[in-house]
Amino acid sequence: MRCPFCGFEESKVLETRTVPERNSIKRRRECLECQKRFNTFEVLESVQIFVIKKNGDKELFDRTKLLAGVLKATQKRPVNADEIVTEIEYELQNSLKNEVTSVEVGELVMEKLKARDHVAYVRFASVYREFTDVESFLNELLELKNKNSTKLD
Repeated sequence: MRCPFCGFEESKVLETRTVPERNSIKRRRECLECQKRFNTFEVLESVQIFVIKKNGDKELFDRTKLLAGVLKATQKRPVNADEIVTEIEYELQNSLKNEVTSVEVGELVMEKLKARDHVAYVRFASVYREFTDVESFLNELLELKNKNSTKLD
């Protein structure tokens, strides 16, 4: 591993630990030339996942794009958007499928948001389900309210 400080190509590993949420291994290294210490992360090469859009187009799964959508829904809410996207990405990687529909991704987001924060869920659902009027929006709210009241009984 090349030292980021002096460019020397040999270093020794001082400490190794796994980082499950990032699906990686963190290594603390020391350069054998300048003795400076630095961290490296080894990440398992992931399977490329294609998202099939509603119009039939295929595109590579884009974590940044998904995160932007979840961030909009969770703005000013006590929800960790990055954690949700990481969970979804992990589930998709472990599904052993290299193609997934945008509907499946959207449903995963809604499932995660519904479990964490109902306001963020409704925000996301209003865009995802393309509510066209107040009636459809109210129906979603009533359904959410009814499911919550049955959980409390």
